[in-house]
Amino acid sequence: MDMKTLQKDMVAAMKAKDKVRKDAISSLISAVKKVAIDEGCRDNIPDDMVDRVILKEMKSVKEQVDTCPDERAELKAEYQARYDIIAQYAPQLLSADEVKAILTEKFADVLATKNKGQIMKAVMAELKGKADGKVINQVVSDLCK
Repeated sequence: MDMKTLQKDMVAAMKAKDKVRKDAISSLISAVKKVAIDEGCRDNIPDDMVDRVILKEMKSVKEQVDTCPDERAELKAEYQARYDIIAQYAPQLLSADEVKAILTEKFADVLATKNKGQIMKAVMAELKGKADGKVINQVVSDLCK
């Protein structure tokens, strides 16, 4: 995902007077800009950074949905709507089978050590932002047995 698409979609949501969509996209844009400033690339924001921030925001909104009490149905519905909008912009993550295929193909020498910490260190650099960390951890645990 690139920043220009997010900004275009926010303008379209503003024109359509879709407040929920505009607010969700606006929060994504501000989070991306904050990370870009922190990492020193304010003017030229790379697409992988945008994807990384979108995944992080998606995770935090999912946590809000999960922790919201059931008696606050309107708030929970608002969080869910926001999650659904952010999910449209999130990059497609690799499945457990795809992660296993990549690990056995590219990291066979590291897998041979059966050292989970060493494997995770090598693998996370390659797969960060492409697959969920929990999925990677599960696959590595299975391969180390």
